Amino acid sequence: MAVQSGIYRGVSAADRVAARRDRLLAAALTVWADPLTRTTMTAVCAEAGLSERYFYESFTGLESLLEAVMSAIAAEIETTSRAAADAAGDDPVARVRAAVRAFMDLLTDDPRKGRVAIVESVAVPKLRQRRTELLRHLAHQSALECSGAHDSTATADEIGGMLFIGGMAELITAWLDGVLVASPDEIVEAASRALLGLYR
Repeated sequence: MAVQSGIYRGVSAADRVAARRDRLLAAALTVWADPLTRTTMTAVCAEAGLSERYFYESFTGLESLLEAVMSAIAAEIETTSRAAADAAGDDPVARVRAAVRAFMDLLTDDPRKGRVAIVESVAVPKLRQRRTELLRHLAHQSALECSGAHDSTATADEIGGMLFIGGMAELITAWLDGVLVASPDEIVEAASRALLGLYR
């Protein structure tokens, strides 16, 4: 039967492209997070069950796909943490603990996201700058969250945010690699104290 107006079995062409893009993003997360699998376009397409022809519908190459995966994770971290903080009310301590808890819950629910955004992205030279940009953005958001809790300068706030995010990146890397044996609750407690301590 001929396809009319891009509609096939009730699904538009645009929706089919979007669905294939989502499959490629999900597949890339799985492949990239596996340290035993080489991250290639072929491996991602095989995981997604799609041919390379469909890959180029949405991405110019492997690096653009991996950057999209990183950006999606960073956006999820920011959105989830901010929503948790807002739900905690106005108390700075409660807001920080809620935000850190939300971040850890995200990693506990799907450790692949932390491994990809923090660990594996370092191994891709052309993505290191993007990783740095994302970490600095999260540092800035941390500074904004805590800036009202004390009297300080904007520069001091940014320094504190970078110290916190840099430390968190190393902490999560050690935790994901099994170098650090700690419960999510222990990490939440230590990270919350560390962030609050930087602004007191």
